[in-house]
Parts: sequence; C-alpha cells; structure tokens
Amino acid sequence: EIEPSRNSNNNNNNNNNNIPIYVSGMEVLTKLTGFQLTKGMICAMKRPRPRTIKDVLHNTRRIVVLEKVQNPTNVGAIFRSAAALGMDAILLTPGCADPLYRRSARVSMGAVFQIPWTYLGEGDWMKELRSLGYKTAAMALRDDSYNIDAPELREVDRLAIVLGAEGSGLLEDTMIGCDYTVKIPMYHGVDSLNVAAASALAFWELGKR
Repeated sequence: EIEPSRNSNNNNNNNNNNIPIYVSGMEVLTKLTGFQLTKGMICAMKRPRPRTIKDVLHNTRRIVVLEKVQNPTNVGAIFRSAAALGMDAILLTPGCADPLYRRSARVSMGAVFQIPWTYLGEGDWMKELRSLGYKTAAMALRDDSYNIDAPELREVDRLAIVLGAEGSGLLEDTMIGCDYTVKIPMYHGVDSLNVAAASALAFWELGKR
C-alpha cells in the first residue's frame, strides 16, 4: 500500500508545495524499482532539455569529450573525477551511456547534476570545437604521442581531453583528427588502464593551468 505523507504539503524551505510525497513499505519499493538495492527513497524527475554546445562551453578552458563510452559505471566515474579535478564541462558523442541512467548517476555521486554537459551531434564535432578556440588531445596508446606531463599541453589555452570506448579506445579517424595524441607512461608490463582510471590521471595532469 502507498499512502500520501503527512508532510507532503508542508515544505517550509521553498515554494514547491505541490510536489507529492508518498510513503510505502520496502516490499512495494522493491517491486517499483525491480531490485532490492534502494536505500528507501526514490523519485521521478523531468528530464531537462539538452543544452547547446555553445551554452555548455561558455567561459570554459578544460573540457572532456567522451566517444562511445558505453559502460554507465565508467561514465559515472568519469563525471565524478571531472567534477572533482577541475574540468569545466563534458561532451558526449552518440553511443555513450546516458549520464542520467540510474547507475551512471549513482556512481557519479551526483556529479551528473553538477558539471555542465551535453551531447554532440553526428557531424564534425572537432571542427565545431576548433571554431570555439579549442585544441583536442586524444588519450591513446600510441608511440608517437606526447607524455601526459608535457609542458606544451599545459600551455594550451583551451584544451579538450578526448577519451574513447572501453576496449577499442578512440576511433582511428578521431586520433588522426586530434591536435595532440597523449599517452600515460606505464610500468611492469601493464599496457592499458580502465578509461575511468585513465581519465582521473588525465584530468589531474592536463587540468593544471
């Protein structure tokens, strides 16, 4: 059984007194969500309208581009690191996991509601970023790359850090089209890092300015 809360119309902090609040047992919440991991509170929210790229990138200098990152856990972790480590905005290509998917939002610890983000269109997004004054840095495992701590990268005024999908990484055309290719030095025979882990290193090092 679901009953209206006695406090559903008693909000002294703001004027949103028309928001209904319902109370039920955990058995009902489990049936509504389909899993038993709920902490006892769920809500339904209206999805905001997508923002334009120019709006999201207004007054920014360090941004993130995610290309076909399909794992919602990785997307959430990247958003959390981006917010914590000083990135100004995030752009996602079609094919990325939805940042507002419940797993993404939960792993991000709410960062998906803090850092500006939007989706890129199907066209030439690198051209659009260049028109806004951005240089692009592809995170890739290539020998013809700058080390992540290269001074040249810190001197770039407006830099977009481009991260690719789990496993396959960035598309070849994307790597070719970017202004820089950047590599994280690794040791003990390790040849790669999870994209979320690599993103945190990239944001810390390339965000310095």
